[in-house]
Amino acid sequence: MYRYEVIVYWSDEDEAYIAEVPELSGCMADGATYEEAVKMAQVMIAEWIETAQTLNREIPKPKGKLAYA
Repeated sequence: MYRYEVIVYWSDEDEAYIAEVPELSGCMADGATYEEAVKMAQVMIAEWIETAQTLNREIPKPKGKLAYA
């Protein structure tokens, strides 16, 4: 399990829970339940990292909870 912050919220438009990983640009997933969205986010994080490695791009270290002003 990766240690990146995952933000989960309900989307009326998509009629699904959306899980965003702010530290990994464009990394997000969805699911019919909160738990499914989190589980799918872990899959997407792995795929994001795999793609970044293939493209020799920098992979940010997990910072944990982000602070917003």
